[in-house]
Amino acid sequence: MTTTTIHDLSLGMRRVRPVLPALFLGLVPLGAIFHAEIAAAVQTWIESTAYSHCFFVLPIALYLAWDRRHSLAAVPVVPLPVATLLVLPLAAAWLVAERLGIMEGRQLVALTMLEVLFLAILGWRMAHALMAPLLYLYFLVPFGAFLTPQLQDFTAHFITGGLTFLGIPNASDGNVIAIPEGRFFVAEACAGLRFLIASIAFGALYATLIYRGAWRRAAFIAVSIVLPVIANGVRALGIVVLAHFLGSAKAATADHIIYGWVFFSAVILLLILAGLPFRQDQPEATDGPAPQVPATARAGFPLGRMAQVAVLVVAFAGTGPLAAAAIDRAAPLPASVPLAGFVPPPGCTAAPDGTAAPGVAGLTYRCPGGSLNLHVEVFAPISNPSRVLAALRAASGALASEAPRVTTLVVPGVTPRTWRLVVNQKPALLTASALWVSGQPAGGGLRTRLTMARNSLFGTSQAPVLIALSISGRGEALSPAEVNFGHAEITRFLQAQPDLAAQIARLAALR
Repeated sequence: MTTTTIHDLSLGMRRVRPVLPALFLGLVPLGAIFHAEIAAAVQTWIESTAYSHCFFVLPIALYLAWDRRHSLAAVPVVPLPVATLLVLPLAAAWLVAERLGIMEGRQLVALTMLEVLFLAILGWRMAHALMAPLLYLYFLVPFGAFLTPQLQDFTAHFITGGLTFLGIPNASDGNVIAIPEGRFFVAEACAGLRFLIASIAFGALYATLIYRGAWRRAAFIAVSIVLPVIANGVRALGIVVLAHFLGSAKAATADHIIYGWVFFSAVILLLILAGLPFRQDQPEATDGPAPQVPATARAGFPLGRMAQVAVLVVAFAGTGPLAAAAIDRAAPLPASVPLAGFVPPPGCTAAPDGTAAPGVAGLTYRCPGGSLNLHVEVFAPISNPSRVLAALRAASGALASEAPRVTTLVVPGVTPRTWRLVVNQKPALLTASALWVSGQPAGGGLRTRLTMARNSLFGTSQAPVLIALSISGRGEALSPAEVNFGHAEITRFLQAQPDLAAQIARLAALR
């Protein structure tokens, strides 16, 4: 280590040490305020292989900061108190994301508040010098899952187009592709999201380390976005073509996830090799006079003033969660949910299922061919959409299932005619569910979220109502007979209700 390097480090530590208490004063309360966002992110890192790389983001960001230690020694730390005002619109954006029930939006806003904290305490010049490691922190947010349906569609179309080009007979129905040797389903795990997210994170790191020009960095990151999408289509097409030549779809799909990672690793290696000829070497530190820091920077900034900056960031950041808590307290759940208005199907008897929670009730119908379970949940009129949609997923059993398949069940003569049908494996469960918002049948898309967000901010007289009807299988997967029984009994139950719309209206008006 050269004399200049040692001097840079010692000077940098002397100048950074005074700001550490202020950073600590801001980081700890922000972590407490947004603990739900942090916990949700970590849980996603653990549960989803698409985001397991997020555990390496913080160490990588620290390394990127360390890699800039020479240049940072000459950058003054001049706090920027006016930057704290940026937190106010961010708090409003957090409240909008919270009311819409979009956790990724809440996490992105919370992380942006963290960026503002660094900007306000360190100042513009130091924040600009640390731009690469600070921006890399955005990869802590497990963002991009909403792209899965589009990636599934692209992969399915890529496969069918490739099969047609190669002259292999094929037929497709959405994400299900059939060839003479068998059928293939482009599942969420095969959509390529995990490859795409990992490739973008790697591409950003590689471009930061190898290139200095903004255009080269942007071009490499763009290639790291496009290439894995196309490569995943080639991988999926290769599996189907392999099945055609092997004469067995099952043989071709054995261990295809492992083979996919091997293929992806080869693609990343090619991406690295392709980017090397355009590299721009970083300037090397040389011995010489120590960098000079302006006298105002050497004098430092009063710790009390920096603490005030940190407190302002925390105070402004807390306005969003405080407003959300006040809205939620204004509308408690109904104490009980009456189910007397529901009529059992012919030949079935009803018994309470033992559910005892505010706003929740259930019945079990004993029928000649098996049991049918009714689950009814009435929410607060100004409920957060994320809570309602989470209850919808929980009621369908999809959260605990290894391979849920979502389709629809059409019931003639009933409003709504189309019910969300989920077929689960391990545990074996078939569930038909429907959600009412503002007295009207609703799905789980953006329109429903916007309606519920508007209701939570401006009030409504009608609470969201969820109804789920389910039957449980005897094994790990439902047999065709059990699926047919579930379809028949759910249809019989719904058609037996004299006026389901009026019953929902009564439940939505509960106080």
